[in-house]
Amino acid sequence: MSELRVRAAAPEDLDTVLAFWRTAAEGTSISDDRDGVERLVARDPEALVLAELDGELVGTVIAGFDGWRCHLYRLAVHPDHRRRGIASALLAGAEERFVRLGGRRADAMVLRRNETAHHAWGAAGYAPQEQWRRWVKPLIG
Repeated sequence: MSELRVRAAAPEDLDTVLAFWRTAAEGTSISDDRDGVERLVARDPEALVLAELDGELVGTVIAGFDGWRCHLYRLAVHPDHRRRGIASALLAGAEERFVRLGGRRADAMVLRRNETAHHAWGAAGYAPQEQWRRWVKPLIG
């Protein structure tokens, strides 16, 4: 495999990231638009982590830290590049960031129906917490 480069996203990457998610990510989010991703990167420039191979975007993860908890979102690897250690490299980078910021535990949002992701998260040492349930309320129309 060529050299994998893991780095924080820059503003000029955002359109590429949005297009990538349509191919590589499972499901969509209310924040999957230019404004949402711009706000993320403006607020926390290191939160959106990219993996590149020969200059091509092959993976992403959002490593959000609110000062108290560490949250992982949008772990996605291009279907043509899966099972090559890209997700592991992204998670290692995210976890290193969390430790550097003082984080103590990371959690990930994973769709219940996404069995492929369940296997990947389990292999990375994560486990479901069945006693918790996510509660949501859209704040816009």
